[in-house]
Amino acid sequence: MTDTTTTPTLDLPDGVEVTGELRPGYEEILSRTALELVATLHRELEPRRQERLAARKEVVRAVADGQDLDFLTETASVREDDSWRVAPHAPGLVDRRVEMTGPTDRKMTINAMNSGAKVWLADQEDANTPMWANIVEGPRNLRDAVLGTIEFTSPEGKEYRLTTTDQSQLPTIVMRPRGWHLDEKHILVDGQRTSGSLVDFALYMAACAQPQLDAGKGPYFYLAKMEHHLEARLWNDAFVIAQDALGIPRGTIRATCLIETYPAAFQMEEILYELRDHSAGLNAGRWDYLFSVIKTYRTRGAEMLLPDRNAVTMTAPFMRAYTELLVRTCHKRGAHAIGGMAAFIPSKDEEINKAAFDKVRADKEREAADGFDGSWVAHPGMVQTCKEVFDAVLGDRPNQVDKLREDVSVTAADLLSVRETPGEVTEAGLRANIDVAIQYLAAWLTGRGAVGIHNLMEDAATAEISRSQIWQWIHNDVTLADTGRTVTRELVEQLTQEVLAELPGDPADYQEATDTFLQVAVADDFADFLTVPAYERMA
Repeated sequence: MTDTTTTPTLDLPDGVEVTGELRPGYEEILSRTALELVATLHRELEPRRQERLAARKEVVRAVADGQDLDFLTETASVREDDSWRVAPHAPGLVDRRVEMTGPTDRKMTINAMNSGAKVWLADQEDANTPMWANIVEGPRNLRDAVLGTIEFTSPEGKEYRLTTTDQSQLPTIVMRPRGWHLDEKHILVDGQRTSGSLVDFALYMAACAQPQLDAGKGPYFYLAKMEHHLEARLWNDAFVIAQDALGIPRGTIRATCLIETYPAAFQMEEILYELRDHSAGLNAGRWDYLFSVIKTYRTRGAEMLLPDRNAVTMTAPFMRAYTELLVRTCHKRGAHAIGGMAAFIPSKDEEINKAAFDKVRADKEREAADGFDGSWVAHPGMVQTCKEVFDAVLGDRPNQVDKLREDVSVTAADLLSVRETPGEVTEAGLRANIDVAIQYLAAWLTGRGAVGIHNLMEDAATAEISRSQIWQWIHNDVTLADTGRTVTRELVEQLTQEVLAELPGDPADYQEATDTFLQVAVADDFADFLTVPAYERMA
């Protein structure tokens, strides 16, 4: 039993420093094996990580100079070669018809494992915050879930435990580490901050890879925020290094990549190719994709202007092109295509529930009919609805990878057809963006990355699209359709104060969140990620 009274001592490799608080049990996750892996990955890959981050800025500069995103000429041979396929489906990743998502706190881990989903996306990224306790306790909770020892008692005395310890009857865990852009300030190697991506990856591998293999599955990952196939190559090299270091056969790791940035949509096949020995498929990530559209084309005036975020549905022409290309690409290469998030949280209001469930069902029916092999939900109460939809299409088949969608032909112009999106920019939409962004950031800064707001489970992607839309509207002098007012910095600041007056609790409780929000929403320069300055504000 873990000693709960003494501060642990870490066995630190040369050149490694841990500055975060050490609580009892942390030594189990911050083991010498884990920290050695962090150090190896940092020393071998950090220069390339920085090169890839710098290359992202070059893409924005090229777009600013008038170039449009396009399929790469230098990788045409990869797209034209019909002979290659990704690795066969790994144990526990054959049937993915419904995937539960959520942060890796102890209660959520148990609820997700008991949800009835086929897969649990255990999120150390957008549904998590990089508070030090979350970084260490997340993989510890996942290890205990795999070992079947996880339990939790709430402050109210309610007890939570797994309904079974038979891993074959529980969701397959797929962990999502942070994106390449985030540092980890609590673990230094040779005096440098480390990559948040590689820290999350290494801690999970050291703690959970062998238990997962012993359970008949494996160490599986969702990879977020990539913007180029060479970033996928960087991940593939990290996988090889880790497998060799831990004595695990190459190809054991499998990764599903989120196509949630605009540049990545033009490199889907290349991303699968770079990870082909470790690939498990691609996923369509809606809010981050819209955020990336704005971020990438932010210097091109009203050319890529988006209406209120809730008006941008998956049936918008440019979104339809993106999702259909994703299914076509995945199935052409034998990979899974995983659909987007149903963020609704069931409430006690039956009228709200019915309308939301009908909307979710229609969205999942579209995905299943298009050929997706599964989809995401954010609440256990939505698992059955998603499952029923995919059951109706799949029947006894575990997936529909054989549905090749050879009827799909998507051009670069199709992916770029943002201006064809119906909808308006309204003051109601502007207020909603301010409301959600501030409420979310207030929770994020205190360590909660998945937050229920207005019956929706919101994560960092929601805050990103909210603040980036506001920035875009300010810099294009947009006129609000419902009030006729022009979106200016002064109007946003005024509406922010009005929104704050309507939020529950003391407005002072939202001060840090409001400052962070305004820092990125009304600034002259566009911040690439709001979580970067927010991380520096986090205790």
